[in-house]
Amino acid sequence: MIIEEDIVKENKISVIMGIYNSRSEEILRKSIESILNQTYSNFELIICNDGSTNECLKWAKNICKNDDRVIFIENKENKGLAYTLNHCLEIADGEYIARMDDDDISHFDRFEKQIDFLQKHSDYGLVGSNMNLFDSSGIWGKREYKEYVKKEDFLFRVAVAHPTVLARKEAYEKVNGYRDLPKTLRVEDYDCFMRMFARGVKMYNFQEPLLNYREDAFGAKKKKYKYRFNEMHVRYNGFKELGITSIRKYIYIFKPLIVGLIPQKLIKNRQRIDNGRRSEQSEN
Repeated sequence: MIIEEDIVKENKISVIMGIYNSRSEEILRKSIESILNQTYSNFELIICNDGSTNECLKWAKNICKNDDRVIFIENKENKGLAYTLNHCLEIADGEYIARMDDDDISHFDRFEKQIDFLQKHSDYGLVGSNMNLFDSSGIWGKREYKEYVKKEDFLFRVAVAHPTVLARKEAYEKVNGYRDLPKTLRVEDYDCFMRMFARGVKMYNFQEPLLNYREDAFGAKKKKYKYRFNEMHVRYNGFKELGITSIRKYIYIFKPLIVGLIPQKLIKNRQRIDNGRRSEQSEN
C-alpha cells in the first residue's frame, strides 16, 4: 500500500544552498525566488547560514516566510562551502540533490527539465547545463560545457558547472559528499565531481542555459594565488583517479599557476570578445 508520505518523497529534490554575508537583500531575493517559483514544485530548499555577520539570514527568512518547503540550519561559525553543503546533505530528504548559490538565478523550468532527463535516463547520475553570464547591466555572455561528459573533459576545467547541478543522492553518497580539506578549499566541486566520475557516475550537460551565473567586478575577483596550488593538487589527484595517462595532463596540472599570472581584466575582456564572436556566428 502506497501512503501519501511515500508519494511526496518520490522524485523529491533537496536544494542545498549556503549563505554567507550575502551582498544585498535584492540579489538574495532574486536567487531564492528563482527556486521557489520553479515549475517543478516537489522540493525542499535547505538554506545553511555559514556564520554570517550581516543580516542575510533575516533577509532569507523574510523572503521565505510563506513557504513551508524551506528549511533553515546554521553553522555556529564560518566553516566554508564544503562543510556547509555537507551540513545540508546530512538532513536532505530528497532522492535528488540540486545546487544553488545566493547570487545566481535559475530559470524557472530548470528542475522540470533536469529531473525529466534523469527519470528517462536511469544510467545517468548527474546533469548540469550551460550558463548565461550576467552582471548589473544584464546578460553579457555564455559559458558552455560538453554535452556528454568524458573523463578528458576534466583536463581543462571542471566538466559540469557546480551551480547548475542536479544529481541523484546516491551519486553524493558514493563519494561521501564534498571533501572539507585545506587542499580542496575553493575547488571542492572539481574534486567532488572527478571522484564521482571515477566511481561510474555518468554526467550530462543541457546545451541550453538553465541558470544565469553572476560574474561581475565583485564576483570575478582574482583568485588568491594560494588557492591555485589547491587546484593543482586536486587536478593531480583527480587525473590520477580518473586514469588519465596522457603526458599532456601535466600541462593542465600546472595551468592554474600560469593563468594566475594573467590580469583578471584581460581574461574577462577576452571572454566578452569570444562571446561576441559566437553571437555573431549564430546570427549569421
